[in-house]
Amino acid sequence: MSQESQNNDQERAQQIANRVLQRRAAALESTYGQEEDSAGQIEREARQGLRRQVSHSTELEDVSEVEYRQIRLEKVILVGLHMSGSAADTRNSLEELAALATTAGSDVLDIFMQTRDKPDVATYLGKGKAQELSALVQELGADTIIVDGDLSPSQRRGLEDVVKIKVVDRTALILDIFAQHAKSREGKAQVELAQLEYLLPRLRGWGESMSRQAGGRVAAGAGIGSRGPGETKIELDRRRIRTRMARLRKQIEQMAPGRLGQRSSRRRNKIPSVAIAGYTNAGKSTLLNALTDAQVLVQDALFATLDPTVRRAETPEGQVYTLTDTVGFVRNLPTQLVEAFRSTLEEVEEADLVLHVVDAAHPDPIGQVGAVREVFEQIKADKIPELIVLNKADLAAPEQLAILRATYPHAIEVSARTGVGIDVLKDEIARRLPKPELLVDVVLPHSAGKLLSETHEEGEIISEEWTGEGVHLVAKVHPNLAARLTHAQLRP
Repeated sequence: MSQESQNNDQERAQQIANRVLQRRAAALESTYGQEEDSAGQIEREARQGLRRQVSHSTELEDVSEVEYRQIRLEKVILVGLHMSGSAADTRNSLEELAALATTAGSDVLDIFMQTRDKPDVATYLGKGKAQELSALVQELGADTIIVDGDLSPSQRRGLEDVVKIKVVDRTALILDIFAQHAKSREGKAQVELAQLEYLLPRLRGWGESMSRQAGGRVAAGAGIGSRGPGETKIELDRRRIRTRMARLRKQIEQMAPGRLGQRSSRRRNKIPSVAIAGYTNAGKSTLLNALTDAQVLVQDALFATLDPTVRRAETPEGQVYTLTDTVGFVRNLPTQLVEAFRSTLEEVEEADLVLHVVDAAHPDPIGQVGAVREVFEQIKADKIPELIVLNKADLAAPEQLAILRATYPHAIEVSARTGVGIDVLKDEIARRLPKPELLVDVVLPHSAGKLLSETHEEGEIISEEWTGEGVHLVAKVHPNLAARLTHAQLRP
């Protein structure tokens, strides 16, 4: 090998190494002070490696990037309809759509708006506006249209026929983000099920692929020239999708006993459960870290958390309870996702208290609260006691905080990032948790140290006196623990 070739190889290797180091540095800059060996840091670096990169080159050197799984940014145009409500509502919705598109790994080129009383049945926008959008696509070189709404299969096909590029709606975009972020076996199965439910009525076929096998007497062989080609490709695809959906539902059902067993154990031991819920990117995972030092992934992105995280926590008085970080919600959360993630959302349904986290610095926090409460109604969790937590209070304008205080007078203001208000929140959680109700007065043997420890964790100690015979304990506990204490006490 010539000296020049060796130099070129070394230079190429150095370029690749520099790109890897740059990606790692970018990942470390977004950690907000987290420990490098935390689970959240590891997952953040993994996602950083999957971030899409701007690239227009097809040179051979780009092949090396395959090792680091860089994906080309999709260039998208956002499309929205202003049909009712204020212009600010439409603008906030499109800003959220832009954030969703960025999270999915897209480069937003422009926003295309149309004012109509209702969507056009053929192209969603109308023929004239669809032609204008087509011209904008050609001018900007976009390769995807994202519509801020739900498209019927015929509307999507009609708009695609005009603009000549891929068209997706809000639901498809959210499903794509979920597919990127799901990491547990159950989470992946739930996302795939939701995607298939969305895809099934949207399968598209052309020409002979749309033909059907003849029925009636023809199917029995009595119809010359009328027999079709049998099961067509689109019919075969539908059958395969339905078969896969049935298999996924069975898998998810088989995973349920594990979660159910864990929750049953907590209920049996009367350990209170607190669920952290709220709009996506409101700071739920950051709050979990602030309350429990859990070190789960914290990322300024929509739907950063999909799989529920359960952590042990204690009140200032020492009462043990569990904190569960759940998936975030958005306006018009796709029905497929609500159904597919029902097993995950059971953590909210079974909670003794819901911490409803609100981004106080968002332009429309009251609208976000309404959207989350709609989902609570869908999953039958609207009867559970709710504590509004106004997060990011350090970033919110004083006048907005004043409005929120007036709207939610019992809310707690915190900054999960800086720790301001966390102690007040812990005290309020302790006050609202269900308390042990049975009074026991027992003398335990010195060998019952484990049972005594459980009483300290799960009960409310009134008095504790160590004697030569044992431990004279007076406490309020739950019925199950009361029975065990009574059984273990020293007999006179």
